[in-house]
Amino acid sequence: MGVGIDLDGLGVLVTASSRGIGFNVAKELLKRNARVVVSSSSGENLEKAYGELSSFGEVHAVKADLRLREELESLIRESWDALRGVDALVWNAPNVSCEPCLLHEADYEDWLEASLFHTVAPGYLTDLLVRRWLREGRKGVLVYLNSVSVKEPMPPLVLADVSRAGLIQLAKSVSRTYGKFGIRAHSVLLGSFDTPGARENLKKVADERGEPLEETWEKEVLKRTPLHRTGKWDELGSLIAFLLSEEAEYMLGSTVVIDGAMTRGVDI
Repeated sequence: MGVGIDLDGLGVLVTASSRGIGFNVAKELLKRNARVVVSSSSGENLEKAYGELSSFGEVHAVKADLRLREELESLIRESWDALRGVDALVWNAPNVSCEPCLLHEADYEDWLEASLFHTVAPGYLTDLLVRRWLREGRKGVLVYLNSVSVKEPMPPLVLADVSRAGLIQLAKSVSRTYGKFGIRAHSVLLGSFDTPGARENLKKVADERGEPLEETWEKEVLKRTPLHRTGKWDELGSLIAFLLSEEAEYMLGSTVVIDGAMTRGVDI
């Protein structure tokens, strides 16, 4: 079975991509002939990811803590040099340290971290890329990986849900302002995917309830969709590859849901 769209050497930076969603998105884009930079704040995780991804195509690794301005700036510089120009950003964020946690359990530092991960970092990286694309007369695409929980909140993820809801407006604003220059953005609302982070978060919930992880996983993940499964990486990879391609140009500013009908609201 083929992998669909050929990205034909597109230079893509994927953030927080040493494991989980970011890692698998990077792998899927490499399989579709993109050239990819992966990043992580953990040198050990990044080295492991680079080793695993190298067999799929041209991949580069850049260490970066997404909470720090100077590291965001160096991430763009190093990625630009490695790829000989960044054509696209796929934004993925790490988990907020305290989550899953309820509102009354969060402190000031937790809110600050959530804001840095889900608002400041993607906004500033977008700023840096848009400035350079405009200066050099280049087109560019931004895909913000988000969560369907911004539509249907999950109380233990309140910090992330509140702070990342603005990515929808960021995608729309970028597209409306810079679309005429060939710069467009999309927000992708993800449902459940089987990742180490998702299982770690749910393990905390399971422990609090005094039940096995698999029982909690069944109730809180699998039973929430009529398909009774999590998303597949090739499904997500095909969607993102499409959004990165010229075929999605008229969808600029769009919010796309991939959640197996997990959420119950109607999209209008």
